[in-house]
Amino acid sequence: MNLTLKVWRQDGASGSGQFVTYPANDVSEHMSFLEMLDVVNEKLEAEGQDPIAFDHDCREGICGACSMQINGVPHGPERGTTTCQLHMRTFKDGDSITIEPWRAASFPVVKDLVVDRSAFDRIIEAGGYVSVSTGATQDANATPINKADADEAFDYATCIGCGACVAACKNASASLFTSAKLSHLALLPQGQAERYERTAAMVAQMDLEGFGACTNTYECEAACPKEISVNAIARMNRDYLKATLLGR
Repeated sequence: MNLTLKVWRQDGASGSGQFVTYPANDVSEHMSFLEMLDVVNEKLEAEGQDPIAFDHDCREGICGACSMQINGVPHGPERGTTTCQLHMRTFKDGDSITIEPWRAASFPVVKDLVVDRSAFDRIIEAGGYVSVSTGATQDANATPINKADADEAFDYATCIGCGACVAACKNASASLFTSAKLSHLALLPQGQAERYERTAAMVAQMDLEGFGACTNTYECEAACPKEISVNAIARMNRDYLKATLLGR
């Protein structure tokens, strides 16, 4: 496969940035998208040029670091897939592919396709701790949990914090991320003691970071590589209202 890449190059948050066109020749359809970029970077380095900066770590769809906009879609055209899991057989010979970083004021560009997503870390930190009994470790079955609740909590816990939901939303809302982190605790008995204080604190931090309001267009759910349901946002809104009524 021979492809044309239009890649966003930018030195930092204060730089203007621009698209630069690169050829990607003799690309195997069995390569992952990141492996294709590795090959392009090897050629750039051999020519004495600065390689394209992009985030990656596990390359197994676990860490969420491989965040990039591909042809206007977070993580590319495949549903339920991270960029590192996207294979080049998804594209056709001769295709032109536009690659950009996440576009959100709360995710400033570090360089090229790398953005600073530490705002997510601060939202999680605002949630504080979970009260648990000290002492010897309890048996796994010591705290009965309804299977439906346990399964749903696990579904929300699969959020990898990649930021695709923010990139997909026209308001750059972090509601799906924040609500997923809240919901997986709200459904479990271990998360009940600080449930409403946690919701109020994390929503306040989300707003402080400059993320926009939820648009109710479900673009976040469509872009999420773990296909997390927007039902989490409804639960967060209900808990936030209750926290307000309780004065938390």
